[in-house]
Amino acid sequence: MAGLSPMMAHYMETKEQYKDCLLFYRLGDFYEMFFDDAVTTSRESELTLTGKECGLEERAPMCGVPYHAVDSYLYKLVQKGYKVVIAEQMEDPKQAKGLVKREVIRVVTPGTITSAQALDETRNNYLMGIVSLGERLGISVADISTGEFLVTEVESERALADEINKFSPSEVVCNDAFAMSGMDLEQLKDRYQFAFYPLDARFFQEEGCRKVLREHFKVGSMEGLGLGDYVCGTIAAGAILQYLYETQKCGLDHITT
Repeated sequence: MAGLSPMMAHYMETKEQYKDCLLFYRLGDFYEMFFDDAVTTSRESELTLTGKECGLEERAPMCGVPYHAVDSYLYKLVQKGYKVVIAEQMEDPKQAKGLVKREVIRVVTPGTITSAQALDETRNNYLMGIVSLGERLGISVADISTGEFLVTEVESERALADEINKFSPSEVVCNDAFAMSGMDLEQLKDRYQFAFYPLDARFFQEEGCRKVLREHFKVGSMEGLGLGDYVCGTIAAGAILQYLYETQKCGLDHITT
């Protein structure tokens, strides 16, 4: 947008990269949201909506939350199915020359939130990946709070429903083939209360999935992971791992098996 202030221009550049997320943008002691994200966050979190000069004729809608209380707001939003991207200050504003450097440090989703305040210690918080390939369904589940990471394959919707019932994931991601399979996903969502996101096709490239699994677990082949005969499962597991790398932006060293 022409005319935006330098800070707001950077905010919009970051937002452009994460269009499907609410952007929490660190400004001093607060995370601030602007424009549509501010309207949504204020409504869903019962926050006061204000405005900020942004270089345009009209003030930008704005709301904010204190950085020390951010976990409670993240929990509320992801419980309602939103994704939240955190853009953090990477230098001391008092030492910065010009615009303070900010970078995205993580994306918080229902299946990747790790706050102790948000998690029930008595149950796992599973992220599930589902891949439809021909007559088979690959299923992978991961709990990044514990490092648990599992994979299987099934051949029927009934068996898939059994796996969803068993793990009760808080978030399900899938390939387009599954999203368009005709399975009643809305009924499943309502019954098991999970957020559901189809992912871009790049997450499900077979060689890319094999590569990320080999590199993460330091093995030479899928046989080293016991996945030699699990083509569909390998894609589901590789997609989940790539998704975790992109959202958590860390090495995931605690996922070891």
